Amino acid sequence: MRIFLRKLIAVQVVFIVLFFLSTSVALSETEDEKNNIEIYEHLAPGVVNITSTVLERDFFFNIVPRQGVGSGSIIDKQGHILTNNHVIEDASKLEVTLADGSKWSARMVGTDPDSDLAVLKIGAPPEKLVVIPLGDSKSLRVGQKVLAIGDPFGLGQTLTTGIVSSMGRTLRSPTGILVEDVIQTDAPINPGNSGGPLIDSSGRLIGINTAIFSPTGASVGIGFAIPVNTAKVIIKELIKKGYYSYPWIGATVMTLSPYFAKVLKLHEKGGAVIVNVVPQGPADRAGLEGGSRRVQIGNHILVIGGDIIVSIDSQPISDADQLIRLIRRHHPGDQIALKVMSWDGKKRNALLKLGERPR
Repeated sequence: MRIFLRKLIAVQVVFIVLFFLSTSVALSETEDEKNNIEIYEHLAPGVVNITSTVLERDFFFNIVPRQGVGSGSIIDKQGHILTNNHVIEDASKLEVTLADGSKWSARMVGTDPDSDLAVLKIGAPPEKLVVIPLGDSKSLRVGQKVLAIGDPFGLGQTLTTGIVSSMGRTLRSPTGILVEDVIQTDAPINPGNSGGPLIDSSGRLIGINTAIFSPTGASVGIGFAIPVNTAKVIIKELIKKGYYSYPWIGATVMTLSPYFAKVLKLHEKGGAVIVNVVPQGPADRAGLEGGSRRVQIGNHILVIGGDIIVSIDSQPISDADQLIRLIRRHHPGDQIALKVMSWDGKKRNALLKLGERPR
């Protein structure tokens, strides 16, 4: 009997030891997992769900509401929320749901379709608002861990993780303008994540999840986020005056490709051809001239006869997109130095004071 009791006690001790060992293993977490958990628990309350209602007409011309969903980040205690413009575009009604489930009517503060950014505001008391701090996207490196929090497919708050896959990408906004320095990530981003934050391992917002590359419509590991350093500049003006002031040369330009230049027997291999100038606009005041006639080269129509911009501030110009990108790095009122070429091959310098692009 004593032997049996000793064996029974020994078995019980073994089971107790195994239980505590398994429990400790189950509860142990890697440092990376702890980081994920801490960031999610701390910042998830600062990520909101945005429901936008757009009024449309059906086949019988009846007005019917259509709803869309997206995500956003609370950026201050005044209730400002940063999101994508395409999340709230054309909305007649905006509703924000906080992480605690409370719903708040939102008003539009400002939008910038060219960068696909927008700022909303809700009237929730400061104690209900968890602010997501803004980081620095300039210091990001490929391979760095990132986390995305959002509301994919309207399922509710979800955390996904990945790395910075590439930096310096360009993304064409819905208006056709190129957004520079875009962050590429393999953190899964799906419909509904748009407008939500991309966060670094320090718990700071370093990007706004904006788009995915996908042949199926769902995540395949290639997502894009607008860098927070771009957003910082735009947010200030959106809150202050409702829109962002872009520099403007007062002219329409198109690309002069090396092929076109060769066919037209020009000395330059490329540049930006001025198609037309706005009367009394910055280009007109700088003495620049637009095109005077059209020519067809293959399947393309080119307006020729106007000045060809070949450099800006001593930097050579290869196409119209490059010219626009360089101009966008300036502000209205800045003066830029252009080198232009006429169609007879003569070059001259021109000083142009940038205006503010009409809205």
